[in-house]
Amino acid sequence: MTDFIRTPEANFEGLKDFSFQPHYHEWQDLCMHYLDEGPADAPVMLLLHGMPTWSYLYRDIIPLFVEAGYRCIAPDHMGFGRSDKPIDIHWYTIARHTEILTSLITALDLQEITLLCQDWGGPTGLAQAVYMPERFDRLVIMNTWLHHPQYEYSHAIRNWNQNWHEGGMFCREKPNVGVLMTMSSGLMQREEAFPAIVEGTEPDLSGAAAEMYKAYNAPVLGLPDEAYNGLRRFPLSIPLDSPDNGNAAAQAHHYRTLLEWDKAVNFVWGCADDVFLEPWGRTWAERMNASFDAIPDAGHFLQNTHGAEVAGFVLEHMAEG
Repeated sequence: MTDFIRTPEANFEGLKDFSFQPHYHEWQDLCMHYLDEGPADAPVMLLLHGMPTWSYLYRDIIPLFVEAGYRCIAPDHMGFGRSDKPIDIHWYTIARHTEILTSLITALDLQEITLLCQDWGGPTGLAQAVYMPERFDRLVIMNTWLHHPQYEYSHAIRNWNQNWHEGGMFCREKPNVGVLMTMSSGLMQREEAFPAIVEGTEPDLSGAAAEMYKAYNAPVLGLPDEAYNGLRRFPLSIPLDSPDNGNAAAQAHHYRTLLEWDKAVNFVWGCADDVFLEPWGRTWAERMNASFDAIPDAGHFLQNTHGAEVAGFVLEHMAEG
């Protein structure tokens, strides 16, 4: 029996622009939450998040895809969003996240999939296209990577990884991920955010900033520190210093395999990202003979701040065939 924490449904009430109905997939003795919007028999948009987000990240994109006639499936990785949160930090590995995602796709028998992936949604989602290429029609790759020996990790990735280790800024009880997302969206200044992170104080926010903080804090609000272990484990799984947790050998295999992908590929990139840099995105797109759409003022979480633009690029390419 897995020891886990389940976030109360009340935490998710009243979130701005997020009236979607929850659905649950059973995996072993745990429940994985996912959104399922649009016609059941329509081609699928599989929308994958990373760290420290959840399916709320796609709130502005889903209505546009549904209006265009697509079915949107947006899961929360275990430990995130409405999904169950195993207590043991060693429970979380990228291989396990990948396996659970495979089980969701096969349980729902998803076909004609367009994958949209960003951050850790890249390694977990692109693996599915390698394992089950017959289910996928198109890959949309946004601000992510696949580990391989030649990949050069940016200073920002190295700093992010280090800050979750002992002595780092985020290596503390109940790290404030709501503040991180509010700051990254430009709704909060760094001088406001860092006291909330370092001292554990609640920020004084209003308007759009308060709404965003509420949404990204909702999955862990009022929960014990162990509920944060899924969040912690993602940065600690970067293959810089954790190749086993990060499924590094498999990632390298997936990278090499997908260089031979013979179906549609589109890159949409937030070019103000200091984590996954624009030159890397352009190089990867060129290697895959893919289109590259740049959003110059978008950062790492481009779905969070530029959702309509992301959806517009994707729908334009799909209309082209």
